[in-house]
Amino acid sequence: MYADYHVHCEYSDDSLTPMQDQIEAGIEKGLSEICFTDHVDYGIKKDWSEGNIEYRPSDGVNYGADHREPIANVNYPLFFEELKQNRERYQEKITVKRGLEFGIQTHTVPKYEALFDTWKDSLDFVLLSMHQVEDKEFWTQEFQTGKTQKEYNLRYYEEIFRVMKIFRHYSVLAHLDLIIRYDRNGVLPFAETEEIIAEILKLAIQDGKGIEINTSSWHYGLSDTQPSGKILALYHDLGGRIITTGSDAHKPEFVADHFHDAHRILRAAGFTQFCTFEHMEPVFHDLEY
Repeated sequence: MYADYHVHCEYSDDSLTPMQDQIEAGIEKGLSEICFTDHVDYGIKKDWSEGNIEYRPSDGVNYGADHREPIANVNYPLFFEELKQNRERYQEKITVKRGLEFGIQTHTVPKYEALFDTWKDSLDFVLLSMHQVEDKEFWTQEFQTGKTQKEYNLRYYEEIFRVMKIFRHYSVLAHLDLIIRYDRNGVLPFAETEEIIAEILKLAIQDGKGIEINTSSWHYGLSDTQPSGKILALYHDLGGRIITTGSDAHKPEFVADHFHDAHRILRAAGFTQFCTFEHMEPVFHDLEY
């Protein structure tokens, strides 16, 4: 079976795709499960309930530069209600799971604690991501400016580690080496960050959490998987077994993108199974051959 556990739709600020279109794409591509994980990024975005939502130009990657994105998190009541409707509508064709992508920073942890407490009964899955540090964006280079390549890479991983020590309400670490996607200096040698990455992975394993393999690395033109093959192998060697497959699709054409390759790469790293989630608990399935 194949399951896409990192999918975005119009409830994410950076997607215009209706939820039903993503589900239909998943059915067409033979998915057994699809999990919506729309963005929440406290610190730089408001909740819709706060009002006075501002808009900014698109990053030009998922949509054209003329598209303007709301600086807002998921509209939670509408999102979970539409998920409920689509779970019923498509139950004979595909299993639709309920998730969110938490773009956490240390100073925003209390807001995520409150958010999880409010919606925990509606959630199957939570991605822990890091899209900003100190409210500074990676894609604009604001975070990297004034630091050496090693400094901004280490600071990125240190912030993830700090968050993991104080926040436990997540399922897997999303695109763990995301900073590479926005590193204009190329890929820092793995040896420079291996120690902190190993500590991150050990803590995830200790806490019963996992990681994902994120197949957006293909359409972003990265030279390696995300996370890298070395991180996947290290996670497995340390005893990690909880791993999900996610496309990070914001458009239908990228749903389940390169999933056959992802399963092949996971097998090469030593994995025999991958996970789906039910009410925040992992369910194990054999990888496809």
